[in-house]
Order: sequence, then C-alpha cells, then structure tokens
Amino acid sequence: MDASSTEIPDRVPVPEGRDDLSVKRWLIVYAAYLVAMAVPAAVMLRGMGVSWGELFADPASVAERAPDALKLLIFAIYISLACTFLPLPTGAIVAAVSLREFAPSPNVWVTTVIVASIGAWASMMANLLDFHLFTWMLRHHRIAQVRKSRIYRRSARWFARQPFAILVIFNVIPIPVDVIRMLAATYRYSLPRFAAANFLGRWIRYAVLAMVTFQLGQRGSVAVVALLAIAIVLGGGRVGTHAYQRWAEKRANRGATGSV
Repeated sequence: MDASSTEIPDRVPVPEGRDDLSVKRWLIVYAAYLVAMAVPAAVMLRGMGVSWGELFADPASVAERAPDALKLLIFAIYISLACTFLPLPTGAIVAAVSLREFAPSPNVWVTTVIVASIGAWASMMANLLDFHLFTWMLRHHRIAQVRKSRIYRRSARWFARQPFAILVIFNVIPIPVDVIRMLAATYRYSLPRFAAANFLGRWIRYAVLAMVTFQLGQRGSVAVVALLAIAIVLGGGRVGTHAYQRWAEKRANRGATGSV
C-alpha cells in the first residue's frame, strides 16, 4: 500500500509469511549502544566519587556537580530505556536537563537543539526496541491472530491512510503511544520510516519542552498546552488536505459524468 495514498482501502491485507527482522541482531546492537554510554558515564561518576546508588537516591544533588557530558549521557541512557516494557516517564527528565541551572548551554537555542536531538535519538532507539519485541511476539500463532480481528482491520484501514503522519503526530502529543507502535509492528510498517517518524515527532515534542522550560523554568508545564496545539495543527492540516482532495475528486468525477 502506498503510504501517500489518500484513500482508505476497503480491505487491508493480512501480512503472511515471516518478517525480515532479526530480533537477535537488534538486541545485540541495542545492548552495545547502552554499554557504549554506560561505561563512560560510570567512569565519570567514579571520578566524582559518586556511585550509581547515590545517583538514583539524590539525582538533583549529583546533577548540580556533574559535568554537562555526564548529564547528557545519563539523560540519553534513561530515555533509551523508556519503552513500552519499561514505561518510564520522559517529560520530567527532559524538563530537568533544560532548566537554566542544569542546561548544557546558557543559550536557549543551543540547549533546545542538544536536548531535542539527544532525546529524540534515544526515544527512537527505545521505540525500535518496542517494534522488534512486538514483531517477535507476533511470530507466535495465537498472538498473530489479532490481525484477523475486526478491531485490527478497522485500525489498520485508518493507519494505512497516512501512517507516517499518524506516527509523527502521536509522538508529538504528550500521551502514551504504545498502541500506535503496536499497530505499526502488526501492520509491518517500513522500519526506516517508523524510525524517522518517531525521531521527528519526538524531536518536536522535546524541542518544545526544552525551549519552554528553559524560558519559563518551573512554569514550563505550559509546554503541554503548546504540544497539544501543535498536534492539533498537524492533524488538522492532514484532515483538511484529505477533505479537500476528496472534494476535488468528487467534483472532477461529477464534471466527467456531466460531460458524457
């Protein structure tokens, strides 16, 4: 199905056969990625005379003394672990590293780009872990039967309309999107596009959170309203475009019929 299609298919094909993903290879890559961040973080903590236990017990105190590189490494590790199977909240830590006293730069734009880029990459890795684990689960016959359910078929028809845009929008708004990730895996959506949509959506979300928190400090909760507004604009734009295209097609069809 062409992702750019504006028509909702009457029937959504049920994926058959084995998928092309190697879950074992991904888990190796993901583990190596975490170790590559954990090792230098552990070295820096040891240099400060701080244990992991002390970090978890009083993170604010450690953060005040920690160099920017260590703060960002811990930030990246935490976000990379925040997946469906370990549902850690992400908004609070994004806001924390964006406060003026903890921010990686005294410049709001530099802080926004750094926090949003690292956070979006880390969230993308966590979401890719979800995608692979959901795919592995769907290899079991009983779980795969969900694809034959009426709810799945309706959801898949909706998702097939604009999968990339749907993933971006649901990553922008500050609510759990586990169902959308499950649907993408069940639908066997393109993995590179899934990764790109997750990165883009989370980059927008974290950029708004970082910028608003840096500027307003503890009043940064207004960022939630800003994110909802952005999601409404993005979603409304898609709906409006689709409605216009349908109207134009119907008008063209009426014109063709009348000229016969």
